Amino acid sequence: MNVAVLFSGGKDSVMALHSALEKGEDVLYLLSMKSINDESYMFHVPNIDLTNLLAEALDIPLIVAETNGIKEEELQDLKEQFKNLKDYGVECIYTGALYSVYQKSRIEKLADEIGLKVVSPYWHVDELEYMEKIISLGFEVIISGVFAYGLDESWLGRKIDKKALSELIEINKKCAVNLAFEGGEAETLVVDGPIFKKRICIKEAKKDWHFDNGVYIIEKAVLEEK
Repeated sequence: MNVAVLFSGGKDSVMALHSALEKGEDVLYLLSMKSINDESYMFHVPNIDLTNLLAEALDIPLIVAETNGIKEEELQDLKEQFKNLKDYGVECIYTGALYSVYQKSRIEKLADEIGLKVVSPYWHVDELEYMEKIISLGFEVIISGVFAYGLDESWLGRKIDKKALSELIEINKKCAVNLAFEGGEAETLVVDGPIFKKRICIKEAKKDWHFDNGVYIIEKAVLEEK
């Protein structure tokens, strides 16, 4: 089946892509919605500009569409892109939705109106098993934003490996942080993995921290051969 993947460069969209490829789907496009509003309800924001580099690393065509990121109005921008994708021969949209009914229901409604199928391969997955799978598959994931009690500035830019996951489990016991960050506790960026033809090498980055939350801003990154 001809598919497109809603793609932010975060772990969930990359895992959705991995699932599509694993199932033998023909991934025609990645679709990145670039919100100019940092508080978008629907779309990932931190380091969204890096999706161009990630698409090159994955060797999959990327469509980038800008949205004002205004609640509910941003859905119309997504709908227009779904229409375009259907015109390009796409039959199905893959998403990285895990637990957010708000996002999943709206994506499915838009797709249904246009005649596209939607697949969310990790919907209601066990969060610990999911994070363990990401690590075991060999994806290199870093934390690009933290927005929850229990996660401090030291997590910005940190790689999610077995040690980090063990620490998250302990934090979860005290603060009920979702291990997969589905409650908006953190944002992530994938810089390498088994489906990448090249890896992302971060050359310059800075931490923008504000008392109890912050983002890891990547100022310069390049592709490296693997």
